[in-house]
Amino acid sequence: MAEQKNVQEQDMNQLIKVRQDKLKEFQENGKDPFQITKYDVTHHSTEIRDNYDDLEGKTVSVAGRMMFKRVMGKASFCNVQDLKGSIQAYVARDSIGEESYKDFKKYDVGDVIGVKGEVFKTKTGEISIHASEVTLLAKSLNILPEKFHGLTNTDMRYRQRYVDLIMNQDVKETFVKRSKVISSIRHYLDGEGFMEVETPMLVQNAGGAAARPFNTHFNALDEDLHLRISLELYLKRLIVGGMERVYEIGRVFRNEGLDTRHNPEFTLMELYQAYTDYHGMMDLTEKLYRHVAKEVTGSEILHYGDLEIDLSKPFERLTMIDAVKKYANVDFNEIHTLEEARKAADEHHVVYEERHKKGDILNLFFEEFVEEHLLQPTFIMDHPIEISPLTKKKPENPDYVERFEFFMNGWEMANAYSELNDPIDQRERFAAQEELFAAGDEEANHTDEDFLNALSHGMPPTGGIGFGIDRMVMMMTNSPAIRDVLLFPTMKSLDSDKKAAKAVSGGTASASGDNNGFFTPNAKIDFSKVKVEPMFEESVDFDTFSKSDFRAVKVKACVAVPKSKKLLQFTLDDGTGTDRTILSGIHAYYEPEELVGKTLIAITNLPPRAMMGIDSCGMLLSAVHEEDGEEKLHLLMVDNHIPAGAKLYLSLIHISEPTRPY
Repeated sequence: MAEQKNVQEQDMNQLIKVRQDKLKEFQENGKDPFQITKYDVTHHSTEIRDNYDDLEGKTVSVAGRMMFKRVMGKASFCNVQDLKGSIQAYVARDSIGEESYKDFKKYDVGDVIGVKGEVFKTKTGEISIHASEVTLLAKSLNILPEKFHGLTNTDMRYRQRYVDLIMNQDVKETFVKRSKVISSIRHYLDGEGFMEVETPMLVQNAGGAAARPFNTHFNALDEDLHLRISLELYLKRLIVGGMERVYEIGRVFRNEGLDTRHNPEFTLMELYQAYTDYHGMMDLTEKLYRHVAKEVTGSEILHYGDLEIDLSKPFERLTMIDAVKKYANVDFNEIHTLEEARKAADEHHVVYEERHKKGDILNLFFEEFVEEHLLQPTFIMDHPIEISPLTKKKPENPDYVERFEFFMNGWEMANAYSELNDPIDQRERFAAQEELFAAGDEEANHTDEDFLNALSHGMPPTGGIGFGIDRMVMMMTNSPAIRDVLLFPTMKSLDSDKKAAKAVSGGTASASGDNNGFFTPNAKIDFSKVKVEPMFEESVDFDTFSKSDFRAVKVKACVAVPKSKKLLQFTLDDGTGTDRTILSGIHAYYEPEELVGKTLIAITNLPPRAMMGIDSCGMLLSAVHEEDGEEKLHLLMVDNHIPAGAKLYLSLIHISEPTRPY
């Protein structure tokens, strides 16, 4: 395998050398493509196809990447791919001239070319361009992936999105639709009298959401700042200032794990409208989603995987209490004290923390028993006050607030409030958040004195809502993961392991050669301080042991389990084509993002085990030891060249006579 890989690398290097030599020859002959500054494009490929009757026999010019070339003596065919699609070009020596034809024969698949000529149909009926000029606009020095398989490696597709866009037309269409989604949102809101604004990304107080911020330092002012986690607090300041309808579409940043629905930087749209409440926001949400779906997909029926989502019908509206009663058969109207809430949680195996209050436990019930059932568009209303620090209380029941979350496909798609505009109440809510932060909640809000000062000037009754644009695009494009709708998703750097090893060794690479073969040089350990568990004295027979199915699995996504300090949820490729979920209590030893892309070993034929309401289907193998009285744990990681689903076979040799060790 290694020898084959070396041969392939040598062949690739030789092909790249040939391309470099061609470029050098063109440059020496005064035909350097990189000196060309412009090319007049009159049409895109699809325009020519769609308007053939009008364009037949007329001269057009197109430009794009040559994805196919077939040379046949004095005439050749090539395929030019542009933004809209591709079109065939017929290139004949007699039409472009002998010298130009010689140059054309040296062009490679992947080169960017311009083609000028007349529109015609070949004998087979294919709409084409009869070239009169072919111009090399940029030389491709790298080799594109093999045309029949394209770029299939998921990790490489995300890292080299430029190649992904070249090779996979459906990927390009996804991002064209993403642009249309954002454009459609703007068009709808502008028509409703909203004004688009921009607010700071670097802030002194990262508030407006329950999330851990990224921190930075501003040298000029010698001051610590944060990247915003929300758009809310500045937009509300504008409502105070008299801007009655405002919205912003922008990047926000949350220092959290990576999974199929989360990226540390993502696009959020928030809007605020004076003189309305959360019911007004529900009406707006319904209309906006129908408008965008119709403009982008042509229908109010969305298809996501095997699920058909009907946006044309009125969206269901349920209170959180009613939803928990419906799906968990627990009525929080009958639960009046924290002790009663804890008892109900214990009876239903809902894990809570000491700091959690009655409202927090209601939300835990909702997360565990309800969310997965909310497949069709549903508004979940009237949240407990404990989890809603910026929301107006319900006048008839101040333990709950005028808030809703919008769900589809079991995902939270939007979050909206009747905004709290009482500065005294808001200060009390901030104080409660500060207590939570002191108790260990890193996602709690901090007091924002300037925002309180703004509220003290008087903010009118206001409805506000935040939409996750990336999840919306996922639904509109039937994309399984958030990385599929982000042009450049956050990825762990390829050399991060090397950097870590260098840091461990004090800035120099390990000279010992103690390397596990596919990650980083191992840190030096004083094994005199290491203690391992004693061997089991009880033997297990071979037949019993052989029933365990050990498989190589690749980590597609990993995220911390909400409300759990220990559990990580892994989404794994086990080679079957269906994602496998395994939960492991190793958060004390690993951050989720550092495990994405690794190849681990799992036992895959264990029965599912429910943990925090999630079925864990298998067990990941790890090695545990004690060092200086502290437990250490390391997941078993193997060479990434091992494919997902590869089965581990353990050779069992029954020895009945002395044998030579080998």
